Amino acid sequence: MFVGHLAVALGAKRVSPRTPLAALIAATFALDLIWPVLLLLGLERVRIAPGHTAFTPLAFEHYPWSHSLSMAVVWGVVLGRASVFLLKRSAAGFVIGAAIVSHWLLDYVTHAPDLPLWPGGPLVGLGLWNSVPGTILVEGALFAGAIAAYVRGARPRGAAGVWSFWSLIAFTFAIWISSPWAPPPPSVRAIAFVGLALWLFVPWGSWIERNRTSSY
Repeated sequence: MFVGHLAVALGAKRVSPRTPLAALIAATFALDLIWPVLLLLGLERVRIAPGHTAFTPLAFEHYPWSHSLSMAVVWGVVLGRASVFLLKRSAAGFVIGAAIVSHWLLDYVTHAPDLPLWPGGPLVGLGLWNSVPGTILVEGALFAGAIAAYVRGARPRGAAGVWSFWSLIAFTFAIWISSPWAPPPPSVRAIAFVGLALWLFVPWGSWIERNRTSSY
């Protein structure tokens, strides 16, 4: 799930208005921010396999340290506690920790049975990605609802407030909606470097928040 993770970040802003949007985006994408680093280090593996699912050509062969349920909980606890220290708010730490774990739960809905419950444990996944219409319907509805909720509570201060937010929405939507029809990536290394580019979403979140007035 891709736009679904951003949807959770936008929705979490209503739950915890004082938590920075950048931190919420980092949390909901956290497992995917860790994954490309482990991929480049050779600790996790992915295979380019067009047709593996209808929505993505990637077969996730081994990613227990970033995408097992047990490690998602570990990352959530560790980074949630770190957030309490950095943001000086226990509520923010709880929301950030929960947002990190939410990544695994959303992936469980979409992925084929390739998500380990713990390193070396059984693999699970409901396989929504096997249906392009189903993926677009479910994830698209989640995304649309979160956008509507966010814009009602965070008004733009000016043109920058409009462009910063809607450019992120358009960018993530374009990547997501084109996935089933885009050519497969040229290499695993290319996948990793594209994954590292997701880190840009974090300062993008700060840019948005600097230019919008919250009325939560």
